[in-house]
Amino acid sequence: MTPGIQELMRRNERVWDAYRDAVATGDLDGAMCATETVTSLVNHPVMTGAADRDGLRRHLADEVLPHLPVDLTRRRVSRTVDKFRIVEEELVAFTHDRELPWLLPAAPPTHRRAEILAITVVTFRQGRIAAQRTLWDHAGMLVQLGLASDAVRRGSAAAQAESAPPTPWW
Repeated sequence: MTPGIQELMRRNERVWDAYRDAVATGDLDGAMCATETVTSLVNHPVMTGAADRDGLRRHLADEVLPHLPVDLTRRRVSRTVDKFRIVEEELVAFTHDRELPWLLPAAPPTHRRAEILAITVVTFRQGRIAAQRTLWDHAGMLVQLGLASDAVRRGSAAAQAESAPPTPWW
């Protein structure tokens, strides 16, 4: 692997880490600076997210940032990086202390704690985030929170991103 490719991979990691830090601290503009002009986000188990940049801004501003659990923690299990992607596996823990429209649409707070495994695939184009797809142990999370599977409705905002042709990585 050439030094140039190694630096590209490190740069992608720095962009992803900056995005995650911005979301965690409620910095919407900081998060958006890390994304490509053509971008999408899909949370697969519940199909929330956004199919374009304006939708991503709305999704983060309305459904994610004001609804992050106070005790939300993430612990990386593994990270795999190549020139165009990061695949991150992490343990996510939180108390369901508020409505979480991005994670559990329409489910009222249960005030129970959950710890779940989540896997995120991030695609980069020209040094910015072009797509994010996250999958987690949804059934296990529902059991931990004492929720029936029909207590959570599927979102529709990300359906456009799922049905759209794949975004080229270049």
